[in-house]
Amino acid sequence: MSTQNTSGMSRNELKEKAKLLEPVIRIGKNGLTASVIEEIKKQLEKKSLIKVKMLQSSLEGKNKKEMANEIAEKTSSILIDNVGFVVVLRKP
Repeated sequence: MSTQNTSGMSRNELKEKAKLLEPVIRIGKNGLTASVIEEIKKQLEKKSLIKVKMLQSSLEGKNKKEMANEIAEKTSSILIDNVGFVVVLRKP
């Protein structure tokens, strides 16, 4: 798999850029609801690179990686990074 994506920036460059960002979405105890998915999609359209923070109670028995992959899949986005309870997503 190539480390280059559609914008021409490498995954590492995107990770560096994401360090300066604050999470724009917080997933709470209700988990990954349809309204949360829609809001993530809206934010991706606006900003193209976003951070999403998950509360521990939002995991619903899943591990953090599973949840991060599910968020990326349901929002049709590219998972750039997953550190702790923070996920960095990019618009494809």
